[in-house]
Amino acid sequence: MIEYITPRTFLFSTQTVVFSVLIFVFYIFYRTFSRKYVKYWLMSLAALNVSYLIKSFVPYSSRNVSSDSWQVFAELLLQICQYSFLIFLIFGIYIAKKNKELSKEILMMGVAVIVLLSVISTVAFAFDPSQAFNHFYLTISLPSFIFGCTFLSLGCYLLFDKKNYFSSQVLMCFSAIFGLRFLLHSFISIVAVTEPWFHQLELFLLYFDVAAHSILGFTLLIWMQGAERFATLSAISRAQYLGKHDSLTGALNRGQVMAKLSDKMQELTQVNQRNKVQLKLAIFLIDIKQFKFINDTYGLKVGDYILGEIANRLNQSVFIPQAVGRLSGDSFMFVIEFEQSSHVDRAVSHIHELIERCFRYEQQEITIQGSVGYCFYPDDADKSEDLLQKANLALHHAETNNIPSVAFEEGMQAQGRHLVLMEKQLRSAIANDEFILYYQPQLNLFTNKLEGVEALVRWQHPEKGLLSPGDFLTELESLGMHNEFDNYILTKACLASERWFKQYKRRVAIAVNITAVEFQNEQLVTNIQMLLNKYGIPSKYIELEITENVVMTDITRAMDSIVKLQNMGIKVSIDDFGTGYSSLAYLRDLPIDKIKIDRSFINEVAINDSDMTIVKSMVDLSHGLGKRVLAEGVETVEQLNLLRHLGCDAVQGYFVSKPLPESKLVRYLKKK
Repeated sequence: MIEYITPRTFLFSTQTVVFSVLIFVFYIFYRTFSRKYVKYWLMSLAALNVSYLIKSFVPYSSRNVSSDSWQVFAELLLQICQYSFLIFLIFGIYIAKKNKELSKEILMMGVAVIVLLSVISTVAFAFDPSQAFNHFYLTISLPSFIFGCTFLSLGCYLLFDKKNYFSSQVLMCFSAIFGLRFLLHSFISIVAVTEPWFHQLELFLLYFDVAAHSILGFTLLIWMQGAERFATLSAISRAQYLGKHDSLTGALNRGQVMAKLSDKMQELTQVNQRNKVQLKLAIFLIDIKQFKFINDTYGLKVGDYILGEIANRLNQSVFIPQAVGRLSGDSFMFVIEFEQSSHVDRAVSHIHELIERCFRYEQQEITIQGSVGYCFYPDDADKSEDLLQKANLALHHAETNNIPSVAFEEGMQAQGRHLVLMEKQLRSAIANDEFILYYQPQLNLFTNKLEGVEALVRWQHPEKGLLSPGDFLTELESLGMHNEFDNYILTKACLASERWFKQYKRRVAIAVNITAVEFQNEQLVTNIQMLLNKYGIPSKYIELEITENVVMTDITRAMDSIVKLQNMGIKVSIDDFGTGYSSLAYLRDLPIDKIKIDRSFINEVAINDSDMTIVKSMVDLSHGLGKRVLAEGVETVEQLNLLRHLGCDAVQGYFVSKPLPESKLVRYLKKK
């Protein structure tokens, strides 16, 4: 059988072994890195290898197999392998360039075209000896034409591709040469198939293709290695970039913006000394107001978009910032260089204009506001961390006092130290349960019986004695401890209600004041529901009081929260009514149960006709809208009688009773 092993058979067999090794390398590479394009190149080389195996086997088999059908089947399989080699090679290059996965529909369509084209070109004229030339054209000339056009197109694509590196250039040259080879062969096979030299040409092309395919295989291997090296370098560059920049906005991160600020401070000092000028730096800290509301209302994607857009606007500012960084969350640093103080005033206005300019995201228009605190180098400090601290103190002062912009002043440091000390004391007081509740009775003017009590917090300070709310509520608001403190007071009120019922079999409605931040917290309703269930308190015995100014902060969310609370059976009242803005206009829309008229209208209601007229209007309007009315600060019998005459539903004040500790409230609880 050794006589049947021709040089042609040996060549194809050797090429099969070589490509088997190459395929194994590609397979290991794919298993290691899982690159999609490598999978397609692996399939392409596998198809090419099978075609070499068929070519090395068919000449030996064809002499021993008399069935023409077997010969046709071998040719069909060879055609499928050759077209598969081509199409999977193209698919792999496309994915490597575009980094996109092909859809299953395209893959199925490609396979269908391969099979259909192979069947038509192989079977047509295969069993008719008189059509030998036509069969030759379909199986030799047509594939050469398709291969030629495809490789030339691939060469043009790689020529104009922007990401044109070494292996891509090699593949471009290979595609151009290989494409010309197939087009020339297609043309010559049509016009000179009967010429004696055509056989010699095919023999030459046979060895040319073997060499070209080997070059192609190793070119793809170099491509893979280069792509992984590029991916590694890109990952290193990306890591270095993320080490210096915020991944969401692209602005400098805290460490880098502080480093850049330090460098700029040194540079500015040298410039001032050299040129005898007085250039300074203004360090602005910017915080977005109610950014959590943006995320909750519009979604996290919108919030991320707004943060990125703010960073872009700051970076593109006409004031040419020396540094723009995102410190955390919705907090940004903006540093400019200036010589005249008037530049700072214009910069502050400019920053607010940048932030308040409408944001548009998918046909949504969003408007926000920001708070700004700022300080100066070298006037306020000569270290970057100290400048950041002082700008942060100014920002905190702006947010606490609801002022758009605040410059740092020396007194703020003392206030900051005071807040640090107070935070420690307040948290210790909550942990040690040093806060106690006093209860001021509320009298129903129609039944002359106890209607409920208002819970008023006091601090039993271990050193300073009993402190009123005015001594610590301001610090609580500045420290942002509203949520923790309000939940703590609500829990104490529920515990008291449970205790009274167990001891006196008496339920009394307790009114608890809720701060602005907590009332706008979406978890408020859930927290209250959990407390009522935990202590077994009917919902009608807990009443929430909110100041009118709280409601006006966010009328929509306030209305939603009130409706949810009312659906649970919890009554909601407006405290200090008449001291806010647009009281009568908003009264119509707010779904509250009770209006508490502020004591400032009650003080002279019995002697001042204007106050009496105002109170009467409030009572009539509230009743007209189906809301009950309670007057605060009643201190005389004349005030009480007048309010009863005006139709007021209930009162509270020193004439009825001053706020009482629980031990002195017992006499009211014992009365039925």
